[in-house]
Amino acid sequence: MVSNTPPAEWQTYRRLLHYARPYSVRIALGLFFGMIFGGSYLGILLSLKKNLAAMFDTSTLPLGIILSIAALLPVCTVFMGIGNFFSKYFVEWVGNRVVMDLRTQTFAHIHDLSLLYFTRSRTGELISRTANDSALVERAVSTVLGDLVREPFVLASAVGYLLWLDWRLCLVSLVVFPLCIIPVAIFGRRVRKASREGQQKLADIVTILQETITGVRVVKAFGMEDYEKARFNSRSRSVFSRLMRVTKAKAAVEPVIVVISSIGLSAVLVYARIVHMPMEEFFTFAAALMMMYQPVKNLSKLHLNIQHSSAAADRIFEVLDTEISVVEAPDAVPFQERIETVRFDHVSFSYEEASPVLSDISFSVKAGECVAFVGSSGSGKTTLVGLLPRFFDPTGGQILFNSEPAQKFTLASLRAQMGIVTQETILFNDTVANNIAYGDRNASREAIEQAARKAHAHDFIMEMPEGYETMIGERGVRLSGGQCQRLAIARAMLRNPPVLILDEATSALDTESERQVQAALDELMTSRTVFAIAHRLSTIAHADRIIVLDKGRIAEQGTHEDLIARDGLYKYLYDLQFSR
Repeated sequence: MVSNTPPAEWQTYRRLLHYARPYSVRIALGLFFGMIFGGSYLGILLSLKKNLAAMFDTSTLPLGIILSIAALLPVCTVFMGIGNFFSKYFVEWVGNRVVMDLRTQTFAHIHDLSLLYFTRSRTGELISRTANDSALVERAVSTVLGDLVREPFVLASAVGYLLWLDWRLCLVSLVVFPLCIIPVAIFGRRVRKASREGQQKLADIVTILQETITGVRVVKAFGMEDYEKARFNSRSRSVFSRLMRVTKAKAAVEPVIVVISSIGLSAVLVYARIVHMPMEEFFTFAAALMMMYQPVKNLSKLHLNIQHSSAAADRIFEVLDTEISVVEAPDAVPFQERIETVRFDHVSFSYEEASPVLSDISFSVKAGECVAFVGSSGSGKTTLVGLLPRFFDPTGGQILFNSEPAQKFTLASLRAQMGIVTQETILFNDTVANNIAYGDRNASREAIEQAARKAHAHDFIMEMPEGYETMIGERGVRLSGGQCQRLAIARAMLRNPPVLILDEATSALDTESERQVQAALDELMTSRTVFAIAHRLSTIAHADRIIVLDKGRIAEQGTHEDLIARDGLYKYLYDLQFSR
């Protein structure tokens, strides 16, 4: 049984063209000017025939008739130029706009995905799909649409003229053109496969760039420059190899079509000699036949271009088709109350089904309480606090705010209740002021400076060349670790959240920086509900309650004094840290 389902590449391309529907008016304008472009070819053929007839006419023609016949050719070329310009302009506009929409939608979708997706994906891969793959799609969309709005009209003009001139000879000439499909069918799948492999290898290159540039200090510190150069060169050669496969497949098509076209032209020459075709008819017939070659070549290569672009579009659609695991309920409402209680009710979570990270976690926290989480690496501390702002959703149990499940509230309003300061401080290549005001773009300068003072950051900011308008570089590269952390605290301070999440905020700092940051944290923690993960246990000895995690379960909980007296896991970790 023959399947009616179109090939995968056509399904992909049809989906891609769906993005062009909002711009149907511009496509229609492109078609209109494509008709003018194609029709001008017919005018050129007719004017060429008249000029040749006049040239071989032995009688004397009036000068006015000669000039009018001669003027036909430049007039037709003017219309051809106008049609060519505007058809290309409108098609290129649609192609670029489609890619802009596709790239914007991909970027937005990536930001809507939960953090779980990013634990399984490479940053360089996502960058490549958003930037490189979409650029390849743009070229293909513009090329395919351009051929579709121009070449059929050129082909129709040429074929119409040939039929009018000599329909028998035209049919003989056209017999050979279906043979052009054969090389396209042969090389089409090779193009799709090689193109997809090439885009994947290009994503590997972007990943290596992202990793090595971000980690350049580590590369240099361990003397791995030659290794990274060799790794990059290897991936570059792989990309080159795949691209040349695509180039070879595309290049092989054109010579075959030229040979096939020459067969048709040879048939015309033989026929013209046999029937003694008039000179002007022979020249214009040959011109029309050669004119027909270009659109036939372009339209026959349409399949190759679709194969090429579909491979890149497939990779983009793979991202867009990724299900958003953390979603708002249709009836979600803004969180407007003061948080009185936060309760974990038999919460479990796993990144993979076979390996749970958290199992049956239950505890409650009241407003203004400071709860600290300790445990060995891999015990689930960071994952646990990541569930509070719904970076992930529990795979079992639920988290309740004021006895209401977290899913009842909109994500934005729930996250607005929380400020987060992590061990890895993320700052942007922007001014100091804009980094502090990242969570509140409408904050006044006075509020920004007040937050910086409370974070013990104002003094070092004022020592910078341009104060609060100083650009801090990518990831805050121009600042020390302690300065970056205090800017992050100022950012959280400006938001003034009722709930504060501290994820080992001082573990990577030297003693002096830790003292300054801890002073800023003490200021930030005042009158807030705090969830703190601590590497240095001395920093959480004052917590109202300490919860000790072991292999994703609560091993024990209580105050620092209670846990020390209990002589359990906490006492073991405490002694291990302070016996050094």
